[in-house]
Amino acid sequence: MDAALQRRIQRYGWDRAASQYEECWSRQLRGAQDRLLAVAALRAGEQVIDVACGTGLVTFAAAAAVGATGMVIGTDLSDHMVELAAQHAPPNVRIVRMDAEKLDFPDATFDVALSSLGLMYVPDTDRAIAEMRRVLKPGGRAAVAVWGARRNCGWADIFPIVDARVKSEVCPLFFRLGAGDALTRELEAAGFTNVRSERLAIPLRYDTADEACAAAFIGGPVALAYSRFAADVREQVHAEYLDSIAPYRDGAGYSVPGEFVVAVMSVTA
Repeated sequence: MDAALQRRIQRYGWDRAASQYEECWSRQLRGAQDRLLAVAALRAGEQVIDVACGTGLVTFAAAAAVGATGMVIGTDLSDHMVELAAQHAPPNVRIVRMDAEKLDFPDATFDVALSSLGLMYVPDTDRAIAEMRRVLKPGGRAAVAVWGARRNCGWADIFPIVDARVKSEVCPLFFRLGAGDALTRELEAAGFTNVRSERLAIPLRYDTADEACAAAFIGGPVALAYSRFAADVREQVHAEYLDSIAPYRDGAGYSVPGEFVVAVMSVTA
C-alpha cells in the first residue's frame, strides 16, 4: 500500500475517532498501559517522549512519574488527538503533531522513549523505531506495546467485516509486530540492546453490546470507514461483529480475549 495514503488514512481516521477514544478504550487498555509504564521505570527529572500519544493516557501518567523536574513530550499524527491531549496537559507536558517516522528533535534528546499501541499504524515501522532510538541519549531506554497475535485477539474480525464493504486499508499489517518474535527482531535491528518482551493476556470487557460496537466502530481504527456507511450497512456490520464475539458473552456483556506484547530495551552508552 502507498505509504502516503496510509498516513492520510491514519491521520483522518484518528481525527474521526478522537472524541470517543477514551470512553471506548481507556478501561480496556489500562492493564497493558500500566505494564508499559512499569517496565519503563520512569524516574524523577527524566526527559521523555511518548510517540503516537493519542489523547495522552500514557503521556500524563508518565508526567506524574517524572515529576515537576521532568518533562514529557507527546507526539501524534492526528490533529484532533493532539488538540484533546493539549487541553488537559499538565505543566510538564507538551503535545505536538508529528509523524512517528520523522521526529523533529535532535539526536540524543531524551532519556526515555515510549510508544503505547501506536506502532501497528505506522507505514514504516522500521523507520519509526529507528527514530525513537535516534532521539534517545546513550544509556537511554525505551518501552513499547503493540497488540499481540491475531489468533489471541477475539475482536480481530472487525477488519474483514469492514473491508468487505469498503476497502479501508486501515491496518493491512496490524498484527505483524505481535506475531512470534517480530517486535524483538525489529527493535534489535534498529540497534536497541537488552530487549526483553512479554505477552499479556488481558480480556476486553464490555457491559453491553452497544459498548462493544462503539469501541469497534466509533472509537477505534475503522472509524473513518464506518462513518461512510449508510444506516442499513451499519446494522449489518454490528450484527456480524456481535456474531463474531458471541462466544465471549459474559452475562449481558462480553469478555473478549485480548493479547498485548510489551517490550523494554536500552541504548548502549
